[in-house]
Parts: sequence; structure tokens; C-alpha cells
Amino acid sequence: MDFLKKVGPGVVLCLILAIPSFLLGRVFPVIGGPVIAILLGMVVSLFLYERTRYQAGIAYTSKKILQYAVILLGFGLNLSEIAKVGAQSLPIICSTIATSLLTAFLLRKYLTMPNNIAVLVGVGSSICGGSAIAATAPVIGADDEEIAQSISVIFLFNILAALIFPTLGGVLGMTNDGFGLFAGTAVNDTSSVTAAASTWDTLHGTNGAVLKYATIVKLTRTLAIIPITLALAFWRTWRAKQGDNTTTGSFSLKKVFPFFILFFVLASIITTLSTLAGADPAIFQPLKELSKFFIILAMAAIGLNTDLVKLVKTGSKPILLGASCWVGITVVSLSMQHLLGLL
Repeated sequence: MDFLKKVGPGVVLCLILAIPSFLLGRVFPVIGGPVIAILLGMVVSLFLYERTRYQAGIAYTSKKILQYAVILLGFGLNLSEIAKVGAQSLPIICSTIATSLLTAFLLRKYLTMPNNIAVLVGVGSSICGGSAIAATAPVIGADDEEIAQSISVIFLFNILAALIFPTLGGVLGMTNDGFGLFAGTAVNDTSSVTAAASTWDTLHGTNGAVLKYATIVKLTRTLAIIPITLALAFWRTWRAKQGDNTTTGSFSLKKVFPFFILFFVLASIITTLSTLAGADPAIFQPLKELSKFFIILAMAAIGLNTDLVKLVKTGSKPILLGASCWVGITVVSLSMQHLLGLL
């Protein structure tokens, strides 16, 4: 009861913002519920005076519920379907991820940006947008303003990709499978992959075939969350150990190890085995929807913890970094497809 009294007001406030954000996200899928929730949260935070009453619940929602969302995301991954498409798309996926992470690493020093924002933008651009940021943020200890900044950058290039890529694919004379592979490997977030692929299907009368193929490629990218978060956990531990003589002597891998990722993997295995055993994949749909809602709920909390004025003032460098990652991913995806004869 004490726990509910402590976190209840903040969680309820996040729910009040998350429900309309979830519904509006369905109406405007290119923008998406998470972005709407962050914006609503930032606006409401300007008028939130008795903040101490809500802070515990906001913190719980932005941290713990965000991890629960990632776990539930695993129920949307059928590993057997991914294995069929993954062999063809894996070289391109690895190349685009490496390009984005390397770009973020190199430009971070040049732009004198905080480490966490550079990591989140690099990971979000290369893997799966908001979901990757949600998985990575707890591992590297990112605060809510850093998460909001990164999500905002990803959102901008999601919209550009959804609007530009179908036309670009047509100009380049891409095949249906070629565009599906391109959308699945070069568009940041699942909602924008869906928007770009659906537009292609409509323009070329492919009856949803490109959408299905692009979605599977995108889900294959999502699996990269596992090695990336584990690598970042070990990297953060190593960095902390280098400073053992100062303030981080008690730091350990156990503190930052993303145990929730293990549950994410378990959820994926359950989905795969159930489907192979003949279960209807639709039984996992409610859990997939709950995952989406939990991400939106957490983003509302992150918006409430974000200084809107500061976000606007410091936005130019992350946007430049996001643009560089986005252009790099696009060029590498198209180049790899050309080299492999998959355009």
C-alpha cells in the first residue's frame, strides 16, 4: 500500500497523457504515439507545480515500465520467420548498424556532445528507433532529457524517410523485394517502416507483400538490441573500472547488466516455439499492443521530466548527428544492395 501511495499519483498522471497519445498515434502513425506522449509530457510539465507528489511515480514509469515494454516487445518476434529472411538481409543490417555506430562515435568528439546522447542516437538510428533507445537507456544510465532528445531526433528522420523513400525507390527503379529490404534496413522506427512500405504497396499494387517483407527485415534488425546492450553493459563496466581510484570503486557489471534483455529473449523463444507448435500468432497480439502502450506510457513520464526550453536550445548538435547517421545508413544500405545484386 505504501508503494502504491508513493508511485500512484505519478503513474496515474502518466496514464492520463498516455491514453490519448496512444489513440492519436493510431490516427497519425508517421508521428507515432511515443513522440506525441513526450510532447504532451513536456507541455504539462510547464504547468506542474506540486511536482514532489508525482515524482516517484514518474520516475518508476520512465525506468521500470520502460523495461517491461522491452520485455513484451519480444512477443512480436518469431525467430523462425526472421531466420528465413535474415540470411539475405544480415550483411546489410550489420553494415548499416556499424555505419551508424561509427558515425556517432566519431562525430561525438567533433561536436563535443554528451556520450549518452551520441550512443542513443547511434543505436536508435541503426536498430529500431524508440525501442532500441528504450532498451539502451537503462544500460548506459541515460537521464530522461537525454532520452527525450534522442527520441526527438529519431522522430524527425522517421518522417523524412517515410515521405522520401518510396519516391527515391521508384526513381532508382528498385524491385518490390529491393524496396522492402531497403525500407527494413534504412528506416529507423517500425511505424515509419510500415508507412514507407505501405506507400510503396499502394503505388505499385503489390497487395501488402512489400509491407510484410520489410517488417520481417525490420524485426531482424530488432534482434541487434541483444548484442548491443550487452556490449554497452561491459563497456560501461570497463570504463568504470578505469576510474576505480576515484569515485566508481563500487561499480560492477551486475549493476548495469540488462537482465530485462534476457526476458526479452525468453519472450521471443516462447513466441517462436508456440508458433512452430501450431498456435495462432494472433494470441500474442495483445502483448505486442501492451508493449507499444508501455513505451508510450514511459515516454509520457520522460516528457514530464524534460525541460522543453533546454531541449530546444541544445537540439542542433543531436539533429546534425542524427542527419549524419541517417544519410550514412541510407547510402550504405543502397550500396550494399547494389553490390549484392538485390536492388
